[in-house]
Amino acid sequence: MLKLPQAFTLLTVFIITGCNFQTVKQETATTSPPPTVEEHDRNRLITQQDGNAQQSKDSDETPSSDLATSHDDLWSLISDDLQFDTHTDHVWVKSKLNWFAKNQEYINRVAERARPYLHHIVSRLRARNMPMDLALLPIVESAYQPFAYSPSRASGIWQFISSTGKRFGLKQNWWYDGRRDIVAATEAALDYLETLHRHFNGNWFHALAAYNAGEGNVGRAIRRNKRAGKPTDFWHLRLPRETRGYVPSLLAVAELLKKSDEYKIVFNKIENKPYFESIDVGSQIDLALVSELSGLTMDEVYTLNPGFNRWATDPDGPHNILVPLEKALQFKQKITALPPDQRISWVRHTIKQGESLGLIARKHNTSIATLKSANKLRSNLIRAGDSLLIPTSRLSEKDYTLSADSRKFRGLKKTGDGKKYIYQVTHGDNLWDIGRNYGVSVHQLTQWNGISSKSILRLGQKLVVWVQDNETEEEKEEDDDYGMPKLANNTDNANSYTVKQGDSLWLIARKFDIHVKDIVKWNNLNKKKPLQPGQTLVIRTALTGV
Repeated sequence: MLKLPQAFTLLTVFIITGCNFQTVKQETATTSPPPTVEEHDRNRLITQQDGNAQQSKDSDETPSSDLATSHDDLWSLISDDLQFDTHTDHVWVKSKLNWFAKNQEYINRVAERARPYLHHIVSRLRARNMPMDLALLPIVESAYQPFAYSPSRASGIWQFISSTGKRFGLKQNWWYDGRRDIVAATEAALDYLETLHRHFNGNWFHALAAYNAGEGNVGRAIRRNKRAGKPTDFWHLRLPRETRGYVPSLLAVAELLKKSDEYKIVFNKIENKPYFESIDVGSQIDLALVSELSGLTMDEVYTLNPGFNRWATDPDGPHNILVPLEKALQFKQKITALPPDQRISWVRHTIKQGESLGLIARKHNTSIATLKSANKLRSNLIRAGDSLLIPTSRLSEKDYTLSADSRKFRGLKKTGDGKKYIYQVTHGDNLWDIGRNYGVSVHQLTQWNGISSKSILRLGQKLVVWVQDNETEEEKEEDDDYGMPKLANNTDNANSYTVKQGDSLWLIARKFDIHVKDIVKWNNLNKKKPLQPGQTLVIRTALTGV
């Protein structure tokens, strides 16, 4: 599948500002359908190839290669090096620009999130001689939220889906997700954008549309227009509504940055200097120890290193830790003095009757693959009375504040029946951000809470959130395989299970320590057909573990 990250969801959201609550539009062009491209362009001849025309520059302007030395603010540097024609006379761009220009608070949040990452991205764009406009793309993709997770399972500031991430070399497993790794994902995103740029013969707008909708969709739209004798520039292509708003959103942000004084919008200064240093520690390390040695809070460790899913780095690497520049020397000195065998704590576990590798792994917050590797196991079969060497975290699970498990329920409270979660609206919240925090869509939030996408969120308002699973396919495959021995049918224990709201085959399989494929087989299910609350399933649980 060539489609990569799902982009910024083009839906109406609401921001709470102080005590004055205002309805605002996020990515929705107008309340009525916008004019067709043909209507809009009836009296306008498009004479430039999208994205190839550069803004005219004064002859005495500082050369691009010297911009880094003449700007102390990264936003100013980016602004002076923007290349794309922003098409501000187009209705789609006008609509996006209108929304961004009215939401200073949103711009403040985005700028603050971008602070640790922006210099690295700008540097990589400069090194590759790519348009500086692309530094603004994560604003459209994720609002620079490193843990953004879309309902379509796209992850990280560049919003890679799993398949495209793997296509561009991003490792994804129980311990680590390269789609959220700032350095690795930035390199992969720029690789992909360059690939698309070449594929579409140097047309950046086509490349950007394909980054959102997939090159196949854009290619078919171009061929369709050619056959019909229509223009093939971005503005004339028949693309998904989301994609039709995607490129205009980027252009609107670029225009806003270029003319921030005119629009009375402030992009809070980000210093034009490196923020972090990447340090190879050479072996697996507990992130609590990283926090202790670097002097960073646990939140700061995860924010700079959002690719780490759990309490430690992946045993098989990468072992690169991003540390703020001012703390890097101290961290390097301390980590050099610490032997690898002191970077992870170990316990010996005696296997009990009925235990499986999966159960033991979950109990000790580790993975099956790690248990097998550490104990040189060739299969998932284990026997009662044997012992396993298990890596364990230095602190309790709740202390790893932004691990995958902690993030999933952060800010949520369980209802009395324990079947759903409640989120309480705080200052500055909007439906899009809330959805991206928990991997759900604005539509789902409105459906679950009986509200409209135009409803005004109130400070302290309580929203129902059904938490979705946000693990990669690789994590699912590993977690589905808990090492439960396969016994003959006559030793199976047949039970019935009633499907609950929010259940999935994988969640049920995990609950009973069995395989998804077995549930499908026992119940003659179609995996592509969603389960229905109240549906009854046959579950056969093995009686053993020896």
